[in-house]
Amino acid sequence: MSLADKIDALLPQTQCTRCGYDGCRPYSEAIAGNQAPINQCPPGGAATIAALAQLLHRPTLPLNPDNGVEGPALVAVIDEERCIGCIKCLPPCPVDAIVGSRKQTHTVIAGMCTGCELCVAPCPVDCITMEPRGGEPEPTPEINRARYNAHNVRQARRTQEQAALLAARKQTARAPAREKTA
Repeated sequence: MSLADKIDALLPQTQCTRCGYDGCRPYSEAIAGNQAPINQCPPGGAATIAALAQLLHRPTLPLNPDNGVEGPALVAVIDEERCIGCIKCLPPCPVDAIVGSRKQTHTVIAGMCTGCELCVAPCPVDCITMEPRGGEPEPTPEINRARYNAHNVRQARRTQEQAALLAARKQTARAPAREKTA
């Protein structure tokens, strides 16, 4: 197991990007390469910083306030009365915890939500709030990582399918033009 793998295993896998990186894996690689300090993860908080310090034989640091503050585990909640079904919250969700379709009310599957907050900013009607998780069990980092990886595979497949469709359309559009010149 590489050092980046060991570091990644200690991170909460919320994929929130508050550390300044595109997810937990890029942040773990930056830490392993001595390109990032160990105190940039608000969801992991003091416990994660302490675990990273122990693993890396570095001093424990306080959480960098520029990245956020440590707090209770959060979950996204959509006010379904205000939701307009714009689907702008769906793409940023790194674990596909939001269910909905265009012009339909959306909802969050609380047990899958990592509390990353990435769905909040794109919402044009401000119907998404972050609330303390309460009695709802928090997904484990392993489950978060698996859902994030599945999301990325699905996104890559969708991108490839769209590229193939566009290429086929271009090819079809060129075919009649060639027939006219022949």
